[in-house]
Amino acid sequence: MIRLHNISKIYRSQGVETRALNNVDLRVQKGEFLSIMGPSGCGKTTLLNIIGLLDTYEEGLFVFEDQDISQLNEKALLKIRKEKVGFVFQSFNLIDDLTVAENIELPLHYLKIPRQERQERVLEILDQISMGHRRDYFPYQLSGGQQQRVAVGRAIVSKPELILADEPTGNLDSAQGNDIMEMIARLNDQVTTVVMVTHSPHDASYSERIVRLMDGEVSSEKKVLHAPL
Repeated sequence: MIRLHNISKIYRSQGVETRALNNVDLRVQKGEFLSIMGPSGCGKTTLLNIIGLLDTYEEGLFVFEDQDISQLNEKALLKIRKEKVGFVFQSFNLIDDLTVAENIELPLHYLKIPRQERQERVLEILDQISMGHRRDYFPYQLSGGQQQRVAVGRAIVSKPELILADEPTGNLDSAQGNDIMEMIARLNDQVTTVVMVTHSPHDASYSERIVRLMDGEVSSEKKVLHAPL
């Protein structure tokens, strides 16, 4: 589904260059659950943002579903982001003056989904994330775990092929975090591809493969062994 070859990213500020990524090679198979780990400042979020088409790169090749990203204009990139990618952030990023249902529905407006279908999808997602009883609540009325549930619901309502999660449990306690990771794992079981940045070995244990970054380079990768059911 995703192939990165020799990807490099340089940030420039006041004449100073900082190499965030250096010749990164990475493949992500359709339906895979991949965790990206490493110390702060190693390039994890930069890599995730490039995969999500939120950031650019200076050098290398990025192929998304057989398309060379460098050959696509901004309109085509926006279409991929809207239709194929869902984002889950550490800080939830919900809109304060929209209800739970309205926050979840928002991506469907951008896709110009008809009203009846939007309502049906929102009801389906509310049931999936067990937030139907809070559909008319506002974000400030919810716990952190509930807000992240809504954020996950918003990410999946458009039925994306790829979920990108950046420290999705970083602002949650352990019980809430486990709840969110179980949700993400269930999405992956439905053949949704997941790429997650995390500092947590516990969260990474839900994935199939762990790639570690160090100083902007892939330092190691390993498959995760899961106990048989």
